[in-house]
Amino acid sequence: MSKTKSAEIVSLSGNQVWHKIRQEAAMAAAEEPMLASFLHTTILHHASFAEALSFRLAQKLGDAEMNAILWREIIDEVIKVDETILPAALADIEASKTRDPACRYYLQPLLYFKGYQSLQSYRIAHYLWNHEREQLALFMQSRLSELFSVDIHPAAILGAGIMMDHATAIVIGETARVGNNVSILHNVTLGGTGKSDGDRHPKIGDGVMIGAGAKVLGNIAVGEGAKIAAGSLVLKEVKPRCTVAGVPAKPVGDCPDCPAEEMDQGF
Repeated sequence: MSKTKSAEIVSLSGNQVWHKIRQEAAMAAAEEPMLASFLHTTILHHASFAEALSFRLAQKLGDAEMNAILWREIIDEVIKVDETILPAALADIEASKTRDPACRYYLQPLLYFKGYQSLQSYRIAHYLWNHEREQLALFMQSRLSELFSVDIHPAAILGAGIMMDHATAIVIGETARVGNNVSILHNVTLGGTGKSDGDRHPKIGDGVMIGAGAKVLGNIAVGEGAKIAAGSLVLKEVKPRCTVAGVPAKPVGDCPDCPAEEMDQGF
């Protein structure tokens, strides 16, 4: 995932998104005094999106085994050296704001959406995995699974502009690849088919939508702009801009220009 490609997905600049988040937090604090302290601590106290993101993730991840202070040190360190993380995190917020009708504010994914929080936490774990800190990456994967009910192996490769809607019970295996601008609904599995090792998980192209409850198994390609209908079991390659549905899934028609943005899980 290149820094340039990540940034291209964001329709607003990072500064604009951060400005909107701060405006929304101030309005929310005025409207709901019971949350004013939480909003000041989590958003308004911070000078940048990077600071707010690391603080929020650390507060969520902290527990008796590793407290929030230690998590924040790790997250800050990774964000400083990996220039792809913040553009991807901003693109993921934009994806939620533009595709999820329940997302009325830029503030919501950062504060409340576990799909967004788990995805940003995975990005930290992925960096750790690739820089000889596999034990910490695996510890983080375990914590994410416990906390968010989202299990993404830190070796998996995920692009930017991804929306995980609701996110409960999403599983993404070690050798899976997910492109840019992809939408994934809850209870989706990108898994293997047995005990074979090596490259054994799906490769999801840009702009794909994977409906709720769908299972994509094995080292198969799902082409750019394809759609997998809710509840489908995909065991064979899916051609670009093709809709598949059923158990096992079969082609049932063509796709709109970008099913990930349309968010139509039917066929």
